[in-house]
Amino acid sequence: MGEEEDASRRPIASRSSSWAIALIRRLLVLFVRIMVGARSEWRGCTPDPRRRIYFANHNSHVDTVAVMAALPWPVRRLTHPVAARDYWGTSAFRRFIAEKGLRAVLIDRKPLPDSNPLEPVERLLEEGRSVLIFPEGTRSASEEIAPFRSGIYRLACRFPDVDLVPIHLDNLQRILPKGSILIVPITCTARFGKPLRVEPGEGKDAFLARARAAVIELADGKHSA
Repeated sequence: MGEEEDASRRPIASRSSSWAIALIRRLLVLFVRIMVGARSEWRGCTPDPRRRIYFANHNSHVDTVAVMAALPWPVRRLTHPVAARDYWGTSAFRRFIAEKGLRAVLIDRKPLPDSNPLEPVERLLEEGRSVLIFPEGTRSASEEIAPFRSGIYRLACRFPDVDLVPIHLDNLQRILPKGSILIVPITCTARFGKPLRVEPGEGKDAFLARARAAVIELADGKHSA
């Protein structure tokens, strides 16, 4: 009798857990919108729930939530940030925020030989989902955008029919600079640029330079290539 009662309660408990996690996601977005604004400017494309690869500059731990908060709900619900396992997976709290709060996929920045750290990202794209990546690989200590790593090129080649949308984030380095734990309320703007794809015969270095230039171009001249 006790087992039957437990079984009948599981769907309710599961629904309650899903509701609680959804509430946490909304509270995270609301918190970021209150603290930093998280405004969006769609300059080269329009919001669309179609499968895309979003890529942005990386200055702060707030970057991921700021982009997600700037996305409209129909797009946000289908978009998964890509986060570093060596940071977001180091404690139960960080892992909960990343995987449950942000629906992030964790990858290894120092993978084992012959392994494919992008496999979980590729799996999401194969399922028709969008992803958000930070091609610099780590947060910059300054406003300069570092050279892009090769992962974005590999994804572009693996999914040649998927648009890659550049994003430039303003002010986040000042909101939560590297090494700081205090958030300074400053309005942040996420600018979404014109989608791009790998061109026929385009090599890795040329593509990475072009993708980086697309992000820099959205900075209104604040950065130099």
